[in-house]
Amino acid sequence: MDRTEVSTGTEWEEHVGYSRAVRVGNEIHVAGTTAVDEDGDPVAPGRPYEQASHAFGLVEDAIRDAGGAPADVVSTRMYVTDVDDWEAIGRAHGEAFGDAKPAATMVEVSALTDPALVVEVEATAIVP
Repeated sequence: MDRTEVSTGTEWEEHVGYSRAVRVGNEIHVAGTTAVDEDGDPVAPGRPYEQASHAFGLVEDAIRDAGGAPADVVSTRMYVTDVDDWEAIGRAHGEAFGDAKPAATMVEVSALTDPALVVEVEATAIVP
């Protein structure tokens, strides 16, 4: 079966040994994605809506790079450091996926890799 790996070229991918996204057959799996810029610095520190929007944009880019589209997303997972931010993060999710309405999970975690980060997202897409 064909396997396509999508990389952003960050040092973390090489250091940890992972890909931003992997496509096998018609499935695309996008790794945990946070709101960081091209240098790996947090975008919009501590701001849930802005971080979620940025992270979902990176997820969408990875899905496109693997040959899919945002409408192909069937499930998402959101890891948040404060579940009270659910409305802001949920709004960003709705804006990102619109009518696709993937199955979604949001879970509060004690911390992410940088204290300025408040949300990390994953996604799975199935390409027709």
